[in-house]
Amino acid sequence: MLIPFILVISISLSDDKALIANGYQLLPQNFSLLAYTYIFESPILVLRAYGVTILMTMMGTILGLLLTAMTAYGISRRDYAYNRITTFLVFFTMLFNGGLVPTYILMTHYLHVKDTIWAMVLPGLLSPFNIMVMKGFLDKIPMEIVESAKVDGSREWRIFWQIIMPLSKPALATLGLFIAFNYWNSWFPALLYIDKESLVPLQLLLVRMMNSVDFLSNNADFVIGLGLDLKDLPKISARMAMAIVATGPMLLVFPFFQKYFVKGITVGSLKG
Repeated sequence: MLIPFILVISISLSDDKALIANGYQLLPQNFSLLAYTYIFESPILVLRAYGVTILMTMMGTILGLLLTAMTAYGISRRDYAYNRITTFLVFFTMLFNGGLVPTYILMTHYLHVKDTIWAMVLPGLLSPFNIMVMKGFLDKIPMEIVESAKVDGSREWRIFWQIIMPLSKPALATLGLFIAFNYWNSWFPALLYIDKESLVPLQLLLVRMMNSVDFLSNNADFVIGLGLDLKDLPKISARMAMAIVATGPMLLVFPFFQKYFVKGITVGSLKG
């Protein structure tokens, strides 16, 4: 696990000429910060993109977990008369979806969220896969717990918040990590719905940077016309530097959820 990560860091700190001549090495060759200089040419731009991504990830993760838990709890209740039909409707969306054009029309003409943070949050709020995983976990909670709480006078909201949610910490932490990763790595909704530069997330910014490098690398005549020197343009090292910039915060978050993550991924395992 560590060796590929170290290799990525090493490449990002190496000079492109050395990489082309000698290949990839675990120790940086001709140590160079040119790739990071290229990315952080405008630090305010990168920091603003970080802020948008962090806000989008926090909003999406909190709301997504809440809606996922509520939906899964509803269809996991055996006393809910339409649980099978509702479960089928959720599962059906894993096989078929409305497509890109209807989704775009919905977001821009009906919800009117174009050029807002919600344009990047709403598309990923509910995942049928996450709902089914959460349902599988909640199915294992004995129904007797809910019935005893009802006998003691608890209403549905109190049962959900004070009993079901605390018991679901492993599943919530695991799904929360999945949802957070999904939002953190998301750039396509921003490409479709965001025109304001102040709302461009980190991933889309890095995609634009990489496309710029590829375009300049593949169009030498255009570069010569601008008077630019391709030799000073990082290509291989820039890709790895962008990977470090994009994944760094998530690597710091993961250890805090690891103990819950291990419990969460073993949901449904058989015990002797």
